[in-house]
Amino acid sequence: MKIVILGAGVIGTATAWYLSQAGHQVQVIERHGHAACDTSFANAGQISFGYSTPWAAPGIPQKAIKWMFSEHSPLLMRPDASIYQLKWMMMMLQNCGEKVYEVNKERMLRIADYSRQQFAALRETTGIEYEGRQQGTLQVFRNQKQLEVVEQDMKVLAECGIPFEKLSPEACAAVEPALARVQHKLTGGLRLPQDETGDCYMFTNRLAKMCEEAGVEFFYDHRIDRVEHDGKEVKAVWANSTAFTGDYYVCCLGSYSRDLFLNLGIDLPIYPIKGYSLTVPITDTSAAPVSTVMDETYKIAITRFDDRIRVGGMAELSGYYTKLSEKRRQTLEMSVTDLFPDGGDVSRASFWSGLRPVTPDSTPIIGGSSYNNLAFNCGHGTLGWTMSLGSGKVMADLLSGKRPEIDAHDLSLQRYAKGGKVLAKPIQL
Repeated sequence: MKIVILGAGVIGTATAWYLSQAGHQVQVIERHGHAACDTSFANAGQISFGYSTPWAAPGIPQKAIKWMFSEHSPLLMRPDASIYQLKWMMMMLQNCGEKVYEVNKERMLRIADYSRQQFAALRETTGIEYEGRQQGTLQVFRNQKQLEVVEQDMKVLAECGIPFEKLSPEACAAVEPALARVQHKLTGGLRLPQDETGDCYMFTNRLAKMCEEAGVEFFYDHRIDRVEHDGKEVKAVWANSTAFTGDYYVCCLGSYSRDLFLNLGIDLPIYPIKGYSLTVPITDTSAAPVSTVMDETYKIAITRFDDRIRVGGMAELSGYYTKLSEKRRQTLEMSVTDLFPDGGDVSRASFWSGLRPVTPDSTPIIGGSSYNNLAFNCGHGTLGWTMSLGSGKVMADLLSGKRPEIDAHDLSLQRYAKGGKVLAKPIQL
């Protein structure tokens, strides 16, 4: 088949790779001059197979109120003058119950663990390099309450067969030697030995190059204008006054997916949640992290690249407002200098923000739509890179008439349907 993919972030590029490997003719439309220029550009750098946790969780409503009065709050809410923002927040609150949290976390772990297998296979078969490290990640806690709350996560991890280690402050320092200088600030940690790290921007662009070598056509600097349809099928996607036609269309536009398809009667429950990152040059390798350290108090990830430290996190609900905030930078600087005071020079750091496409249940939307030849692979939130290869492989299998290697029946938009309404039909070729 000829398949047109919308978006060349890490999700779109991964989808293009697996579709090309399955023998399809693939075209990718991207508004920027190359791949990974939006959310995939400077994310936190961790590939968190085991740390795949819904934002909507028990206790979050109470925490959100408390965070409103915190100087270094991991969550900030700014009204964006839309009714949709309130609607989305209400849908998210409905997913904060304990039982639905466990359902959502199992879905996320299912995709993430499958993606872990695909990352290992891709490295083995292609030798792709992206400053990757396969040394696990460490979530550190600063108080006893955080240790108690994580017990629920460990229960789900155990049920899903995901390896983990609960560590003392001393054991945290053994895993991340630079933390020995500050271990008195910690009450413990949770280590996920199968998690990985690396530079997502580098990974995506090298994967895009591999796609091109496999015959995928990328149309960069093409901004999508509209989707032409007849109410049942997509007829063309128009970009730069050019009609792109195919047998099937796959939307991988992240935070920009919803607005494009509202005119087709499709209301994707995706909201753009802003995150920030710093990229800090390393000044002392012995004082820098070895892999990723997750600062649970501030919801910030501190990740080691070859000669840089990537510090990323926070969640700001402010629509498509992308202006950088000096106060958010101060929070990132505070976290990394508190845990790794001699690791890098924050005065020379580059500052960035991006929009994560978040669904109310934190699970991506992977599957068909109400249109016969339109599919979605979007809404991955903070875990786009983590879930990218697994999501791309599932989508490629569905569009190749193959049964995916993991259960994908509850990943499509149909899970949001009420009253028997059909939001997404199974993909049929």
